Parts: sequence; C-alpha cells; structure tokens
Amino acid sequence: MSDDILNKIKGIIAEQLDVGEDEVTAEKSFTDDLGADSLAIVELVLALEEEFEVKIPDDQVDGIKTVGDAVNYIQNNK
Repeated sequence: MSDDILNKIKGIIAEQLDVGEDEVTAEKSFTDDLGADSLAIVELVLALEEEFEVKIPDDQVDGIKTVGDAVNYIQNNK
C-alpha cells in the first residue's frame, strides 16, 4: 500500500467527513467507523476522482467499504 496515496486519501477523507487524520486508518469503514452517510460517500468519491484523475464506476463504489479499499482501488486504476 503506497504511503503517498494513503496520506493523500487520509487528508481528503478527514476534510470530507470532518474527522481527524489520525482517526483515518486503512482498516476503518467509511460508514461504520467514520460516520459517512450515502451523500458523504458520493462527495468522497467525487473528491477522490478529482484528486487522482480516475473514474470510479457506480458498480465499483459499493465494493469500496474501507479506507484500504479506496487506496487499493486508486493504486490499481491510476
């Protein structure tokens, strides 16, 4: 897992979900641990797409449940 990608994603998540970066770890679930609702997930996906210049299809979003899932998706699709 790339630390550079993880750190960028942590910053985006902290800003979007209004949590401290220290709370954002690879194992954290967006909904269960970080309190994201469906609107927050959509906004987070848009922010990730913009930052990393990738497209995350709607059918792939459901498979991204944790911070680590997001990092892996970006690494594999960048």
